[in-house]
Formats: sequence, C-alpha cells, structure tokens
Amino acid sequence: MGQLTGKRILVTGASSGMGRVFCRMIANEGATVILVARNEERLQKTLASMEGTGHSYLVCDLTDEEQLKLLVGKLPPLDGVVFCVGINEFVPVKFIKQEKIDNIFQTNYFSTLQLTQLLQKKKLINKKASLVYISSLSSVLGVPGTILYASSKAAINSAVKVIAAELAPQGIRANAICPGIVRTEMLCGTNIDEEIFTRQEAEYPLGLGTPEDVGYAVLYLLSDGSRWLTGQCMILDGGYSLK
Repeated sequence: MGQLTGKRILVTGASSGMGRVFCRMIANEGATVILVARNEERLQKTLASMEGTGHSYLVCDLTDEEQLKLLVGKLPPLDGVVFCVGINEFVPVKFIKQEKIDNIFQTNYFSTLQLTQLLQKKKLINKKASLVYISSLSSVLGVPGTILYASSKAAINSAVKVIAAELAPQGIRANAICPGIVRTEMLCGTNIDEEIFTRQEAEYPLGLGTPEDVGYAVLYLLSDGSRWLTGQCMILDGGYSLK
C-alpha cells in the first residue's frame, strides 16, 4: 500500500516536464490522479504512462477565466493539489515589456491563485488536504535575467503563507517547493545555451536536479507524514545556497 492510497490528487501542468513525472510518482503511491493542462494529446501520453486505474484528465487553459470556472465545476472533492503550471523567459530588466509581464504573471501567479480561490469557494478541498505549489529558487535569489519569472514565483511564496494561515483551522496545509536548476523541457526550451548549463552545474555541490528529485518532495508534502508542516517554502537546490 502506497503512502497516498485512497487520496484524490489534482495536478496542473500535467502534460509535460515535472508535472508529468509528478503524476507518475503520485499514481505509483496509490492515489487517484486528475491531470490538467492545455494540450490533450500530451495529457493522453501522461495518462498512458501511469500505473493504476481511475485516473482522468481535463483539458483547460488555466489563464482563461471561463475555462477555469468550467474546470472547477467538473471536479470532485480533493485530498491534494499540485500547482505545477508555469512558463519562463529570460529577460533583463531593461527589456521588460508589459505584454511579457502580463503573460508570465497570468500563467505563473494569477491562474494559480484563482484556481485556489475557486476550489475553496466550491468547498472542493477536503479537510486535512495538502496544497503544494511549485515555486523556484530564483524567487529568493537575485539571478540576472529572471526578473519576471522570479517575481511571479516570489508572489507564490507570499501567497502560500497567507493561504496556509487562512486554511489551517480546517487542517488544510499549503507549502511551496523552490527547486534550483532542474533539467526539464521548459528550461531546455528557453534561451539558455548549453554553456550556461555546464557552468551552473559546476556550482551545485550535488549536481543539477531531476524532476524525480522534486517529485519526492511533492510526495512527502502530499502525504500524512507532513501533517504538521504548513506555510513553508522548501529550498531544494542540491546545496547551491550553501555557498
């Protein structure tokens, strides 16, 4: 019997990268998983790669308010949610444009906040449930070129503390995970070249992370083993911040 047996978990950003890996790992621990993302074909691939039965997917662009409301209307009560939707683009401060600000914040912050709000209003978060938000190490460090991504994730960190305080009376936990550099499709698809990857890897005492490394932290936060942990932003960086 897995540590999540009997739980129903929603995962956003489930069609690729870390979200896809999280779905597999959560399913392996016995939970029933509901996958959410925009791309149905990739959602089907994620679903086909998962063990167990009873899993399902819902296609939704979380940045579209009407689609978001329709999504919530189809959901059953949940024992956990993993908020993994996110986009990244490396832009120095002097090249910021309003369009990029709106796009990154709507995807990384506002859609997640709106989903949290709707789940709470519709009473779809069970007592003693766990909310897990995927943030980033860049939210607490001054990494050049990450002003929009870092600030959108820093907003998540602040929101998590407020959400945790408000939902604690119901026994509902809310925590964030702040990973360092993890080799994912999203990161490899940005305008970072391989030379920067190599240079960064040398600065990580335990090397760059994998989606599975983050996934083990997700499993812990979803499990009853973390029942006394809430409002925290877990730094997961292979020792990078030790220097």
